[in-house]
Order: sequence, then C-alpha cells, then structure tokens
Amino acid sequence: MIVGKPLFTTRQIQIRVKELADMISRDYSGKDLLVIGILKGAFMFFSDIVRFIKVPLTLDFIIASSYIKTRSAGEVKIYYDVRENISERDVILIDDIVDTGVTLNEIRERILIRHPDSLKICVFLNKKEKRIIDIPLDYVGFDIPNEFVVGYGLDYENQFRNLPYISVFKKKT
Repeated sequence: MIVGKPLFTTRQIQIRVKELADMISRDYSGKDLLVIGILKGAFMFFSDIVRFIKVPLTLDFIIASSYIKTRSAGEVKIYYDVRENISERDVILIDDIVDTGVTLNEIRERILIRHPDSLKICVFLNKKEKRIIDIPLDYVGFDIPNEFVVGYGLDYENQFRNLPYISVFKKKT
C-alpha cells in the first residue's frame, strides 16, 4: 500500500473549512439549524466545520456505507439513523466525499420524507467524474479527480483516517 504526497495539505484544508463555515454561518443567520454528520468518513471534517459555524446549531449523526475496500458495493446500508426531530428544521447534511452519489442520495431521500423546512448538502470532496446520480451540492470543499483518496477521515479498510491531509492511495500489486 502506498500513500502518496498530499493532494491537499493540512493548511489548505483548514483554510477551506473556515471558508465553508463562514458561508454556512451567513446563510443560516437566525435559523434553527440541524447539522447531520455522515459517519465514519466525515468525522474530522464535521468536527472541524461545526467549530467554525457561528450560529446556534444542533448536532446529530447517521452511519451509512456502500463501500467495500476501494469499490462501491451499490447497496447502501444504514447502521445508525438520525434521532433528532427533522420536521420543520433547516438541515445540513455533512459528508466526506461524494462520487457516485448513491449513498448521499439515499440519505437525502430519508431526510426529505421527514419534512424539513430546508435541506442543504455540504461535502468535503466532490468526485464529479464518478457521478451516477445527480445530487444537489450546496457547499463543496474541493473538487478532485477520479482517484481513491485517504486521510482527514477517509479510509482504506478503516486505516489512514488519522492523516491530517488528503492523499491519493495506491494499492501495491
């Protein structure tokens, strides 16, 4: 296994996370904000961005996955669902990465049937080339090429999440 040089450095990540938090703070001034983190991958991005959001908010989580190693399994599994009341709330889903859009769309649909006042999506990384389902993204950290990446919460077989930067991952053959 090879982890290459950083695609995004720790400093680049910190700057972009603060910019996104400032946008969210402006957009949600005076609103009843519910921020839902999609685990496990978004845990680092989620904790960093909510610390910079300047409006009152409530936190919750959902645990979902559709990946096996480096490939999408095509089937979304929900292991833990949101417990907060979503009805008539302004909701932001925060995820680490969107590629095919399958997992994020499934979660988005689960949230929408609970009748939020609004639903926006914030993703750290956007891999447009792999998109199967067109999903509206309201806040995007970085667009990335069609490469498998690790670090800053993203993993390969539950490893490399602790890297403070994003790196392209190559499996040695």
